[in-house]
Amino acid sequence: MDRLGLGYEELKRINPALIYCSITGWGQSGPKAMVAAHDLNYMSEAGILGLSAGKDGAPVVPPVLAADIAAGAYPAVINILLALRNRETTKKGAHLDIAMGENLLTFAYWGLGNGFAADQWPGGGDALVTGGSPRYQIYATADGRYLAAAPIEDRFWINFCEAIGLAEELRPATADQTTVIDAVARIIETKSASQWLHELAGRDVCCSVVASLKEAVNDPHIRARKVLDRKVTVDGKSIPALPLPVLGMFAGAVGGSPPRLGAGTSKLLNGQG
Repeated sequence: MDRLGLGYEELKRINPALIYCSITGWGQSGPKAMVAAHDLNYMSEAGILGLSAGKDGAPVVPPVLAADIAAGAYPAVINILLALRNRETTKKGAHLDIAMGENLLTFAYWGLGNGFAADQWPGGGDALVTGGSPRYQIYATADGRYLAAAPIEDRFWINFCEAIGLAEELRPATADQTTVIDAVARIIETKSASQWLHELAGRDVCCSVVASLKEAVNDPHIRARKVLDRKVTVDGKSIPALPLPVLGMFAGAVGGSPPRLGAGTSKLLNGQG
């Protein structure tokens, strides 16, 4: 943008109240400022990918673009709104430097706390929320599905142990965690996902069956909340709009049509836009 004469320093001469937001991988300065990368790279270099591990110990490819959305788009919206609020009183604009890679560090707050405070740096598969605890684990069911169990706090863990019939000697936090994980896994694999849903219903155990994306969007709760009722239409065909938090107030509303690729280009180039 600087090369094109459209950088912040150039444009703020025209409008000092301009709010200019830059979203990049590693920010506007530093050794990585000009390094090309994608979401997987940012998650890798921010230490997030290293906290995920499959059964073979290798990192697992994340199914979500956390850097793009959670560490890029969302912080950009938040900071733009704050800058607009600030401009109301100062009459000044700002250049917002949104760095996706460094913003990802926030998601590992618990690991950073353990590392900085106790010098106990977590790895993949060995910590509370990365697979090292029976209280935060994914267990296979008899029908090839999976139960996501997160009874972390004692009150949930006690309910969970009672519901599945875990041996008394394996319930204390002092028990060998690998042994407990194996024992719980053997119990969970004796019944189907639907059977476990029935067994655990109303027991306050923080457990759920791993849903497919198609199952998730058809969940009765999602339908009741009208999360996907807002529509976007292109060429007479409509699909549900993404459920963005900033659009929550418009849930259920009928969306408009986005512009087609190249629409309005000639008018803009001719100075008519």
